Amino acid sequence: QVQLVESGGGLVQPGDSLRLSCTGSGYSFKDYDMGWFRQAPGKEREFLAVISRTGGRTNYEDSVKNRFTISRDNDKRVMYLQMNSLKPEDTAVYYCAIESTIGGLRRRPDEYDYWGQGTQVTVSS
Repeated sequence: QVQLVESGGGLVQPGDSLRLSCTGSGYSFKDYDMGWFRQAPGKEREFLAVISRTGGRTNYEDSVKNRFTISRDNDKRVMYLQMNSLKPEDTAVYYCAIESTIGGLRRRPDEYDYWGQGTQVTVSS
């Protein structure tokens, strides 16, 4: 079955960097666009970034565009989110997800087919 596993979260200080990973299994990895979302306590799940099947196209939420970078390695079946200049407001559970719509780069959570279990990122001094 489809499985997505996030890793790389943790407790960091403001201004630090983190790289999250999302490893996929149980499906044809290269046939899905992949996205990163986050959800803070009491808030809705928020789109961060999406990357196309080949990695050639990306799209970001404006609030993270200049700090976060999404990438993928189809040979390794892994997607990444490099997060720089982290702020306390970046504290949340971070999720990866996949969706199969051709011509997508979707931004709404309900457009995604499968989700990981999430990894906690806490930014605090």
